[in-house]
Amino acid sequence: MDRLLERFWEYSAINTQSKSYTKSKPSSIGQAKLAKLLLTELTELGVSTSELLENGCLMAKLPANIEHPVPAIGFICHLDTSPDFVGKNVKPQLIENYRGGDIALGIGNVVLSPVMFPILHEMIGKTIITSDGKTLLGAENKAGIAEIMTAITHLIQQNIPHGDIYIVFTPDAKIGRGANNIDLKKFNAEWAYNLVGRGIGGLEYENFNIANVRIKIIGKGMLKESSKEGMVNALTLATRIHNQIPSQEIATYSIMDQGFYHLSCIKGTVDKTEMNYIICDFDEQNFAKRKRAMFQIAEEQGKDLHPDCYIELTVDDICYNMNKVVYKYPHVIDIAKQAMIDCNIKPNVQLNRDITHGELLAAYGIPCPNIFTGGYNFHSKYEFICLEGMQQAVDVIIRIVALTVQYVKFDRVAANQ
Repeated sequence: MDRLLERFWEYSAINTQSKSYTKSKPSSIGQAKLAKLLLTELTELGVSTSELLENGCLMAKLPANIEHPVPAIGFICHLDTSPDFVGKNVKPQLIENYRGGDIALGIGNVVLSPVMFPILHEMIGKTIITSDGKTLLGAENKAGIAEIMTAITHLIQQNIPHGDIYIVFTPDAKIGRGANNIDLKKFNAEWAYNLVGRGIGGLEYENFNIANVRIKIIGKGMLKESSKEGMVNALTLATRIHNQIPSQEIATYSIMDQGFYHLSCIKGTVDKTEMNYIICDFDEQNFAKRKRAMFQIAEEQGKDLHPDCYIELTVDDICYNMNKVVYKYPHVIDIAKQAMIDCNIKPNVQLNRDITHGELLAAYGIPCPNIFTGGYNFHSKYEFICLEGMQQAVDVIIRIVALTVQYVKFDRVAANQ
């Protein structure tokens, strides 16, 4: 676990926060820096097929070391941390043999408490890693990268039998570009597993359908003797539009499998205002209804406007529920579950409420469920991970590789019978 921790420490020191409003690929310099570091590590390990693409995506292939055919599988993790929370100057702190109670983050202005986060009760006796309370920790992705690198190192050094294994580290997953950066001509995995920030045993193969909605409002300012006939206040129209969203269906009040509308950004003046919404729903039909509802609201508020004024609405679908693809290949889930059970971990099947590679790769027909990295409270100053959970993730990766080899053997026997 010492090398696993060293890797996590080293990766966390690099600011890989993605940036939403840029066309650069990758969107931040730090992601390219981390990708180059990982390229060097993979090359030194002897993974000679490693390649850093122009868009910042790092792709590598560990060739099979056995003669009989085995399905090629992949392990994926993203390079970037969330653009919505501070990811610069991350300073992890280590709490060995946690004995319970509050954990002071940094100088103690922020406290990680089991009262607020009861999962800490399950961390007694373990080694916990937190931030200093000023930034996120980056345990969602930096831990996943460290776990994949550690597992690949173990497979190579111990000469464990395996088929072709594809390793992919993508930039800008947190702004919806992750899987789109993968060169599918070089990614010949039959299925893959995406390591994301989930607690020990986390397994996901259902996710939100997600769309971005952009609303542009052009108004007309007029503050002279009378504004009655000429003024159209874009800010007021934006307020009216938002007030038409069902109050109990905004993100604040949603839990588990409930869909929602989320106003992520609003900026502007009397003359011009822009709004950005995120629409999410697990159900395909409800997803479509929510999009139609946004058009209806905009149309209603845009009636009888001054000829120089208008409301423009565009919808961009980001991803769809991966379950349609994953359910066609039940063995992909079975192998992940069995790997966890073999490592004395109880699989915890969850619904995914975020954008990951799984749903984006599903668009290309590649099943890619999410498996845990061993951390909690992601994208916040309360983020933490336990070192033992990270090691368990490494063990699960190695076991998945072994079970994939065995799956082919069992499948072949069944076919012959």
